[in-house]
Amino acid sequence: MRIVSWNVAGRVSLQPQQAALIARCDADIVALQEVTRRTLPLWRAALAETGFPACECSLDAVAPAPGRRLLGVLTASRAPLRRLPAPPGVPWPERVVCCAGEEVEVVNVHSPIAPAPDWAKVRTHEAIAAYLSGRDGTPTILCGDLNTPRRELADGEIVSFAYDSAGRLRPERGERWDRAERALVAELPRHHGWVDAFRSLHGYGERHASWTFPDDKGGWRLDHVIVRGLRPVASAYAHDWRRAGLSDHSALVCDLAADADSTV
Repeated sequence: MRIVSWNVAGRVSLQPQQAALIARCDADIVALQEVTRRTLPLWRAALAETGFPACECSLDAVAPAPGRRLLGVLTASRAPLRRLPAPPGVPWPERVVCCAGEEVEVVNVHSPIAPAPDWAKVRTHEAIAAYLSGRDGTPTILCGDLNTPRRELADGEIVSFAYDSAGRLRPERGERWDRAERALVAELPRHHGWVDAFRSLHGYGERHASWTFPDDKGGWRLDHVIVRGLRPVASAYAHDWRRAGLSDHSALVCDLAADADSTV
């Protein structure tokens, strides 16, 4: 199966161009982040027209939140989808949608940024990690804009945003923050049998930032597909979509095969 995961940045005027690019990907599953109430009907119509009759969006079950712009996540599939309850403890429910397909579960996440109040980023990562670390044998895809890590080292070790640019642990964040960010991108693969669909194929020799400052300066690899019970066979970032100004994030396109030990 092929999955496309993309933070589409809530772009209204560019949504038709975004949808046209996704339509050409020949994907089986589409996972979007930063879908808004204004763009949601546009996405539903565009995806239905291109062969994605199943579409679940977190915004459907979330009431307006005064003082906060709601950015939802959307998962669409060519095969039927069944909406699952959100993991307990997620502080901003519009940032997560869990769906079960015929052969796989998809957990689509948009992590809050670090300045979000009440440690929303930390609590989101903790809740998702607790939900995923105890999974049964169902093949599962965790995808989306996880807003971490700050740095990936050549040996595969990661540095979280609990640390500053000089590598010092920020006292106002501390060890809990570091553990929460590491829980999804480092601890799931290290201790629970998950696989980073991009790094497992390309290694850690290049940075591959999926969000950058203007002119491709700096940036971080914030967008991920991490799988359990599936085998990555191809994976690439569509950096040209970001460089064309269609979003501030690169899409990630991954081909996944059934793992020999899975039930797919």
